[in-house]
Amino acid sequence: MKRRIYFQPLYFIYWVLFFIVARAIFLIYHLDKTEQLTSADVAYTFLYGLRLDLSFSAYICAFPFILALISAIWSRLPVIGAIRIYTFLLLVLISILLSADLELYTFWGFRLDTTPLQYLNTPGEMVATAATAPVFLLSLITFVLSASFILLYLRAFDIRHFKFAHRKLLLGSLSLVYLALLVLPLRGGWQQIPINQSVVYFSEKPYANHAGLNMPWNLMHALLKYNKTSSNPYHYMDEHKAEGIVKSLYKNSPSDTLDILNTQRPNVLFIILESYTAKFVGSLGGETGVTPHLDSLAAQGINFTNMYASGDRSEKGMVALLSGYPVQTITSIIKTPKKTEKLPQLSKVFEKQGYSTSYYYGGELEFANIKSFLLNGGYDKLIDKYDFDPSTYNSKWGAHDHVLFDRVLQDLKQEKKPFFTTVYTLSSHEPFEIPITPKYPGSDNEALFRNSVYYTDWALGRFIEQAKKEAWWKNTLVVLVADHGHPLPGYDPNHAPSKFHIPFILTGGAVKQKGIAITTVGAQTDIATTLLEALKLPHSDFAWGRDLLSAPDNPFAFYVFNDGFGLVTPQGVVTYDNVADKIISRDEAVSDEQVQIGKAYMQYSFGDFVKK
Repeated sequence: MKRRIYFQPLYFIYWVLFFIVARAIFLIYHLDKTEQLTSADVAYTFLYGLRLDLSFSAYICAFPFILALISAIWSRLPVIGAIRIYTFLLLVLISILLSADLELYTFWGFRLDTTPLQYLNTPGEMVATAATAPVFLLSLITFVLSASFILLYLRAFDIRHFKFAHRKLLLGSLSLVYLALLVLPLRGGWQQIPINQSVVYFSEKPYANHAGLNMPWNLMHALLKYNKTSSNPYHYMDEHKAEGIVKSLYKNSPSDTLDILNTQRPNVLFIILESYTAKFVGSLGGETGVTPHLDSLAAQGINFTNMYASGDRSEKGMVALLSGYPVQTITSIIKTPKKTEKLPQLSKVFEKQGYSTSYYYGGELEFANIKSFLLNGGYDKLIDKYDFDPSTYNSKWGAHDHVLFDRVLQDLKQEKKPFFTTVYTLSSHEPFEIPITPKYPGSDNEALFRNSVYYTDWALGRFIEQAKKEAWWKNTLVVLVADHGHPLPGYDPNHAPSKFHIPFILTGGAVKQKGIAITTVGAQTDIATTLLEALKLPHSDFAWGRDLLSAPDNPFAFYVFNDGFGLVTPQGVVTYDNVADKIISRDEAVSDEQVQIGKAYMQYSFGDFVKK
């Protein structure tokens, strides 16, 4: 038997070994990305990641070390069973989280954090998001990982293998020292500032840095920060300097906006397309044939070809589109109703102008706290999943898109004119279930997604053809825009601008300009301002937007991903990692000034969010 004084160091090493194996599994699971790394990169993920492995192992060891200290003094304390149960429960729990993280990273491009907590009030939607996951494989990984380390623990690390020393004073003193020494790995060393994620960031390749992260440590850190929005973590420059840089972006020379309407008070039909990436839109240079009806509508109206989503989640896109407000990185303003109460909303503007307002969604409006945001917007009518026959639902989300459009068409026959109606589709969200025969072969996620986008386009085209026969059509402006882009097809990196490139089209019977392409770089935050300016309606409250129909002096699009940002200008794109505090990618023509503008926008916009 081993001497009892070796238990604590070996138990600590046991957990470090577990996290090293977990990292290896992550690298193997994402082999397509790992193969793009050099052998040195792979080695560095383990080397740099070790500090977080040591840190979280220290957190885990605190409780067993306390029990070991007490048992050194009181030998009758039944610590063997307590430490064993504690260890096994943690092994199973962390193995489950690690397996979930494997697949979530495929879709989100960042390690597991508090993002899923935003959807706890709508578990059906959470299940739907995970519906395409290889459940058997992930379950097998969970079982093999946890079972292997349970057996290893029982065979070599269980405290019963360690002989109890009779010199209680010596054993107690060493146990106290071991417990105290945990502080060093726990906080990452002697330095003044405790350890954080940036210690594992060594590469310009985000995947290499992400692989180095200890997922449970990352999750714990995010949980500790969850809902802490009272301070701004981004301090790249003096506050007044950041404010000056940002405000200068919105200063424009006097110019006339393009007159696009044949009526002054048109109905407005605002259609938000779930996950509609430009990579599937032929009129934006994407694959041809996937969205023929959307491409046709682009040709019949005004097509904005350089539009970018402000974020990569539905609830973030909703705020950017309907309130013209910037998106946050590590949180979302929509989680805090007292903040969204202070935001402008298109529905409020139209209500003041005598419009009837309505919102249609085939799923649950409670999803990601969207309902509170819409209620703050004062919509006259909210239609969601529970207003549809359950027989029309897909298995996860709610009513299929063609059913949603049928309901809109039916209700608009009786809608008070003029109307502002928002329609939000859902069929092109995971698990990509569609009620028509797939056009494209294949059963992988990319094929399923392509078919779901094609189906929504079919449903949209069917709706528009029927709408054109209605009396209200000739006096209606139709807005078509995506809530966000998508990594597919091609599994774009989390920061890639192609992941955020989306369609934005103005069409309908009230549009007199046909076949115009606007190439100005713009973001979702510009859409509310552009729309209201076209209708000659007040928009001073939408301070974060510009009129894209009047050729702004400083065209740009700012977007965020998980604790990073991108800034698109006519000169090119720069993307930045806030954790590593360094550039991820930078086009050749991008100036140092553009990098500073991106930092200023990140700092000032988040500061504005904190003050709400």
